[in-house]
Amino acid sequence: MKLATLAELNAERAARRPVILVTDVASGEQRLVKAKDIAADPLRNELSAQLRMGKSGMVEAGGKRLFLNVYAPTARLVVVGAVHISQALAPIARSLGYDVTVVDPRTAFASPERFPDVPLIAEWPDVALPPLNIDHYTAFVALTHDPKIDDPALLHAFSRDCFYIGALGSRKTHGKRAERLRAQGASEADISRIRAPIGLAIGAVSPAEIAVSIMAEITAALRLPPKQQEEAA
Repeated sequence: MKLATLAELNAERAARRPVILVTDVASGEQRLVKAKDIAADPLRNELSAQLRMGKSGMVEAGGKRLFLNVYAPTARLVVVGAVHISQALAPIARSLGYDVTVVDPRTAFASPERFPDVPLIAEWPDVALPPLNIDHYTAFVALTHDPKIDDPALLHAFSRDCFYIGALGSRKTHGKRAERLRAQGASEADISRIRAPIGLAIGAVSPAEIAVSIMAEITAALRLPPKQQEEAA
């Protein structure tokens, strides 16, 4: 790999932007494709598929065998609300390779005893969230049922282009939430991004089952194209 290509690759990775190194197996010729350029690339279908899987692999295109080396940021999960569902959700997400952070200003909930080995921030969202540098490779869930905590957290998530945003609550609860968010400047496009009721419809009842349904929905958002996500919902 040329030094200039390596420097460019490292810069993209440092900025938590996915990048794919395309290598012609026969000639050894290489080129770098940044995430923002995938849609216009001749290999956009192959590049998009490998990036969704988060795996490198061999493809054939235009009569050539090409190796696509995928460099994707580690996915993160930010959970607002140190509740029972979060206690089940955090270890599931960690087992799937996510970096997990739990935020809750209520210190009675956000305690190390309830969340061993999980970073906890016992601050209000306006203080806790900005330093986390939430980005597109972040899944964001709001689980407190408290508008004073969940609403500002969701507004922050809208501004950070998270690949998944979910919030706990019934359709009626979500309708009231949407009204509050509109009053605070959220657009219809923002509100439409919230998965609510949160999680896939698998009949989940217990906190652990709800956690499984949430993590399944997050996985679908990360790995499946939009049409297949709709079919899975």
